[in-house]
Amino acid sequence: MTIKSTDSQIDQQIKQFEHHHMQIPWHDIMTSDNYTPAAKSTLVDRSLIVGRIGLMLLSCGTGAWRVRDSMNIAARQLKMTCSAEIGLTSIEYTCMDEHQSYSQSLSLASMGVNTSKLAKLERFMKMFEERGGEMTIGEIHNTLSKIAKTKGYYTPLKVGLAAGLACAAFIFLLGGGPVEMFCCFFGATVGNFVRRKLIDHHITLLACIAVAVIFACVTYFFVLNALEVTWHVGARHEAGYIGAMLFIIPGFPFITSGLDMSKLDMASGLERLTYALMIIIVATMSGWLVAMCLHLHPQNFLPLGLTPMALALLRMAMSFCGVFGFSIMFNSTVRLAALAGCIGAVANTLRLELVDLLQMPGGAAAFLGALTAGLLASVVRHQVGYPRIAITVPSIVIMVPGLYMYRSMYNMGLTSVSVGAFWLVQAALIVIALPLGLTTARILTDPKWRHNG
Repeated sequence: MTIKSTDSQIDQQIKQFEHHHMQIPWHDIMTSDNYTPAAKSTLVDRSLIVGRIGLMLLSCGTGAWRVRDSMNIAARQLKMTCSAEIGLTSIEYTCMDEHQSYSQSLSLASMGVNTSKLAKLERFMKMFEERGGEMTIGEIHNTLSKIAKTKGYYTPLKVGLAAGLACAAFIFLLGGGPVEMFCCFFGATVGNFVRRKLIDHHITLLACIAVAVIFACVTYFFVLNALEVTWHVGARHEAGYIGAMLFIIPGFPFITSGLDMSKLDMASGLERLTYALMIIIVATMSGWLVAMCLHLHPQNFLPLGLTPMALALLRMAMSFCGVFGFSIMFNSTVRLAALAGCIGAVANTLRLELVDLLQMPGGAAAFLGALTAGLLASVVRHQVGYPRIAITVPSIVIMVPGLYMYRSMYNMGLTSVSVGAFWLVQAALIVIALPLGLTTARILTDPKWRHNG
């Protein structure tokens, strides 16, 4: 009896650490030998290659259109026809040849963004489009396994520092000064460091978001209090705590949701939008609760007193820093992050100057800023060989109105519904305008995107 009880306890402990989503043993389920060209392999083996390619692309955070396009390229090289329905973390697809069909459902354990892995997959697909049918099933799986092992280039501390840089730049662009930037840097660094550690331990999404936001806001509060004691800084700078939590804004799913819906990939688009809204709601509610406990108030920032020329130059520098930091958080290489930063510096500075100098509405300025980023990315991507989405989305993430979203939730929490609705409408117009700007740029520069079918 004692032995049976011990065995049962061991089984329970093993099950406790099993993943909710089981890993797929791709090499074990293939039936073809490692000598026959993939195009002549069984339908099941060829279909699994198509599904694995789609699932790996989906795991990088790219949109449904790109996933489907790559699956179609693979299917054509393997002498099949593919029809796929793509969601946020799942793919249901059917592959057909002249004799039979094979249907499969695949899913991911979680949603993430990895632009470096995406770039490797894009290069693989270019190679596969040329000679994929000549490779064996084993060679293809081995290559994909090597790409799948692409881990984050940066330690949790480096990712935290990248968030600190991005959020410090972000808060300046929103009107904050040196004090807010200093406190924001430490708050966002600690918050994203904690978030990355929780993710590495496979803690569930909503808990990661809430805990990270709480750590970021509390760190901002203590750093500001330390400055008040040592340097007699005024408490008016407490409004910058909002910037410390802006690293949590889900820019990638927000923007790719609009791109997907523009191509009528409604399932993926709506799922991504729901995912982004869920993160926003949890993050803003967590920030609001911290603000209530610590008596923080999102007041307007103190004027900086800069000349228009100095402000424009600083906006360009801070836009570069912000985009660079966000790109590092997306696991971009330094070169890719710098390229996205340069494009973001031009596009975001243009957006802000249009609002200030021409009193252009925020939504219209965001559309032109995103359009500029998309057009610039279309020019440079052919020279550098990076995926378009790995350049465009990080370059406009800094335009996502996280401040407006938080102020909306904060005021609604205080039952100031009219004020909350005002900020909500302002945020919604900008969020809608950003993917529209990228879509317009894509239509103008990409014939494959421009045509339906």
